[in-house]
Amino acid sequence: MNSKYLTIAAAVVTAATTFVVGPAFAQEAAAPAAAAASNPYGLVHIFERGNPVQLGILAVLIIMSAGTWYIAFMKYLEQQRILSQALVVEKKFWTSATLAEGIDKLPKNSVFRAVAEAGQKASQGGTTLVGLNDWIAMSLTRQMEDANARMAGGVSFLASVGSTSPFVGLIGTVWGILEALISIGVAGQMSIDKVAGPVGEALIMTAIGLVVAVPAVLLYNLLIRRNKIITEKLRGFAGDLQAYLITKSK
Repeated sequence: MNSKYLTIAAAVVTAATTFVVGPAFAQEAAAPAAAAASNPYGLVHIFERGNPVQLGILAVLIIMSAGTWYIAFMKYLEQQRILSQALVVEKKFWTSATLAEGIDKLPKNSVFRAVAEAGQKASQGGTTLVGLNDWIAMSLTRQMEDANARMAGGVSFLASVGSTSPFVGLIGTVWGILEALISIGVAGQMSIDKVAGPVGEALIMTAIGLVVAVPAVLLYNLLIRRNKIITEKLRGFAGDLQAYLITKSK
């Protein structure tokens, strides 16, 4: 009998605790969520506040980042296409019976075909000022330089972003610190509320500048290294073609 009453009493106490203490715990749990939603020191606050200077700097950094990834992606695809063309040269061009047949086996958009066509055209005759051998070498070199210039197009943008984006973010940092100093001057006293917001935004702008710069530098180095590989393949192809044309002309 006593155990029955004890069980009922325990149930009543548990229910009372749930109704009384439960809402208090719910309010305490909701407090951090509300504080996080109204955080005045995050990136969302920069958009909400609408500071023209910081929004302008942020827009510039976003454009830099978007341009970096777009150019890197397009240049990587272009380099991959040229490297695939180099495999076609090794498998089909040098196994052909004639130079014309080898040129026909290369894709029309191949940079190696452009070099081969330039060499074929130059081998048909030099000028009165330049001998045939030198004329062939000059024509092949000129075509290679044009191909290298096309491959290098756009890569310098990545270098510019990698070297300037940290300083663009630093402008936002300087502006945030300036706002903090102005807030302190207006308030007339040192207050963490006046300093934390602008300084937090300043640090965020610095971090964004670094986030934009690091991928730009890494992608620039990757593309430059692949361009060097392609240049070596073009130089080797042009050298072999020049030797063939000179030998044939004798």
